[in-house]
Amino acid sequence: MFEGKSFIDILNMGGWALFVLLGASTLSVTIICFKLVEFWIKSKTIRSQFVCKVMEKIKKDKLDEAVGFCDTVNSPMSPVAKAGIVAFKENERNIGGAMEREIMIQTVKLERFTAILGTLGSVAVYIGLFGTVLGIIRAFHDISKMASGGISVVIAGVSEALVATAAGLFVAIPAVIAYNFFTKLIDKFIVDMEYCSSAVADTLKGKTGKWL
Repeated sequence: MFEGKSFIDILNMGGWALFVLLGASTLSVTIICFKLVEFWIKSKTIRSQFVCKVMEKIKKDKLDEAVGFCDTVNSPMSPVAKAGIVAFKENERNIGGAMEREIMIQTVKLERFTAILGTLGSVAVYIGLFGTVLGIIRAFHDISKMASGGISVVIAGVSEALVATAAGLFVAIPAVIAYNFFTKLIDKFIVDMEYCSSAVADTLKGKTGKWL
């Protein structure tokens, strides 16, 4: 079907929908690569080791060292633990609330751009189908103007129009898979942050003898 055709010729077969899907595919791949690198870096921190080091420094009254240690670790847990320690140093009453607010901030950062993947995964298929429908309409319109041609002309026109549907699926499937994968990773990060928040709060509570 594509023998002897250039990339531009294939795009023209699917009409404007293929050009839109090409842009969507480029955007999707860019976001997927960016989030993979981001999450890979943030996943390198082991939760148990990070929490143990922070708790150890808190118990030894090395709060400044604990804050400095948090600044050196690229993990969503770091700003959460730091928020609790800083709040404790500033004698704030609701230290747990400070960490909860930081969890919300970090969750928003983790979810950055993932909604675009979900949208592309949902919309790309419909763009492809729309392009196919327009292509079929155009094919039958062209056939109606021809004196002859038969079923072979109809099949050729429809097969070219279906390129848009195939392209839509090609864009949508990786986007949906990546979106679901990133959603699961974000859920794991949230669990890590909540665990860290609870552990830090309990450790700071032990230093004051009060619930935080």
